[in-house]
Amino acid sequence: MGFTPHLVALDIDGTLVDRQGLLPTSIEHSVERITGAGVPVVLATGRGLFGALPVHDILRLPAGDLVVSNGAVTVSTSPLTVLDEVRFDPGPVIRQVLDLHPSAIIAVEDVGVGYRLNRLFPAGELQGEFTIESTEELASRPAARVIIRDPDAPPADFVELARHLGLHGVSYVIGWSAWLDITPRGVSKASALQALCDRRDIDPRQVLAIGDGHNDMEMLAWAGRGVAMGDAPESVQQVANAVTGTFDEGGTSAELDRWFAGPR
Repeated sequence: MGFTPHLVALDIDGTLVDRQGLLPTSIEHSVERITGAGVPVVLATGRGLFGALPVHDILRLPAGDLVVSNGAVTVSTSPLTVLDEVRFDPGPVIRQVLDLHPSAIIAVEDVGVGYRLNRLFPAGELQGEFTIESTEELASRPAARVIIRDPDAPPADFVELARHLGLHGVSYVIGWSAWLDITPRGVSKASALQALCDRRDIDPRQVLAIGDGHNDMEMLAWAGRGVAMGDAPESVQQVANAVTGTFDEGGTSAELDRWFAGPR
């Protein structure tokens, strides 16, 4: 069976937007060609709902689905409805983290609202409403995602933190900074996209997925054509079917235009 994309899954940060959150016009045009061809585009991101919606709007995507919170939450955009939310007990992880790293900032996602936190994150890193709570309150009810952050710690400290935690029964992803995303075991962008494909009767072998981070590895390995950005870590590139150019080189548009009538 030859490859023809029937669905395109796109990571946001480092794939669609740069570190400053800017989305190149070339990518807007590439995505417009995909939607013009009637192929669904699904944003699949580690961002929460309110961080993903502005990108969905900038791209002028038609009503459809969004995979957010590293696959723990899937929403329909019109009307805005939570289709799926996988939760876990955050208590053991929160208490372990604070025992090992007392200066950590903890955020528990409250889907469709914002975050409950022990302290505020640096400005602009999270979107939605923020409620400050005690450790006991944060640990008191099931959640789709817990974010661990320490802007004063080097990323290597969080690699070591994850190693010491063990993190049984949950999945975790270490971000590009001192940032740790924790979701239920077995939940990933790939698991959420598989559920969407099941609902839409789309063969995953006909999915094009592009990403650049450790949280994209399952998605790139799962998709019929998983493409890593040229500036993705080596471990991410190794699980992909192909590697495109870096973000600054226009790697995202180059891959999309290969399949959707890009400029010659």
